[in-house]
Amino acid sequence: MGHQEIKFYQTGTFTVGNRLLPPEQRSVQADMERTNSLNSGHRACQGCGEALGARYAIDAAMRATGNQLVAVNATGCLEVFSTPYPETSWQIPWIHSLFGNAAAVATGVAAANKVKARKAGKSLPETRVIAQGGDGGTTDIGFGCLSGMFERNDDVLYICYDNQAYMNTGVQRSSATPPAARTATTMPVGDEPGNEWGQGKNVPLIAMAHGIPYVATASVSDLRDLEYKVNKAMSMRGARYIHIFVPCPLGWGSASQDTIKLARLAKETGLFPVFEAEYGEVTNVSKIRQKQPVEAYLRLQRRFAHLFGKHPRLELVARFQEMADQNIRKFGLLGEDKATVGFPGSEHK
Repeated sequence: MGHQEIKFYQTGTFTVGNRLLPPEQRSVQADMERTNSLNSGHRACQGCGEALGARYAIDAAMRATGNQLVAVNATGCLEVFSTPYPETSWQIPWIHSLFGNAAAVATGVAAANKVKARKAGKSLPETRVIAQGGDGGTTDIGFGCLSGMFERNDDVLYICYDNQAYMNTGVQRSSATPPAARTATTMPVGDEPGNEWGQGKNVPLIAMAHGIPYVATASVSDLRDLEYKVNKAMSMRGARYIHIFVPCPLGWGSASQDTIKLARLAKETGLFPVFEAEYGEVTNVSKIRQKQPVEAYLRLQRRFAHLFGKHPRLELVARFQEMADQNIRKFGLLGEDKATVGFPGSEHK
């Protein structure tokens, strides 16, 4: 046989596999020496996006810090399924805080590390600190402690795993729950079924308004982008925040095999903008590769089934599309468009 040119499925991507890439370009998860920070044996549901997000993020942080890392974990799904006393799936120094004070506890750990470093004659501590929690412990119960951490510019990376409700306690609404979503506390009844429109808060934008060194959003559908952002955050000092989109099959009523598909659709529809910001200004945006209609995302989840049932509420689907299109314009998610969101008056801390 004569010489035949090898063609890959996609050019310009990593779909060819890690074995054909130089070692420095391979993902942390492809490295046999990864720490497996969140090890096997935990009790997460099948297809749990939070378990994926935590494993990806903490393994990346461990490599970035030379395994010199302490994690503080708020009460929530991640804590419950990983550490049912007296067992744990964590293989790192790990502290369980209350539901609402993970940021404050992490601040205390960072302060203790700073004192120890000074006593040892070092200018900066070698051991770094991460705080992590779900959207309930971040956007609701722990919001005050988190804002204080940002305002003081404490040397902590806070990671929020956003599955858009209080999943551990029975799928109750949080301030990260999208409009029209059915939860245990927002039934699909009345003129505006599900969660009310016009509520909730966008914590990445609130973090930007604090003028902290680094804010980013990420998704479990893009492992390399997530690892890159964690690595970048750990290369910086001061308060940092990463908000990771993590679908929940149980709470969303989605198929466990659709977790990555849903995370990708959230980005490709524009419902979840993926970006980076430094000191209040957007510095990088992950563009939409192939724009998808929001209906493709919504139909895969039973929490939105009432929008497409016997009496469809297509006007609410249209409102979702307007929300996605607004994000696309605001963050410049298509083509050569530029982001228009930011807080340029923020001072470097």
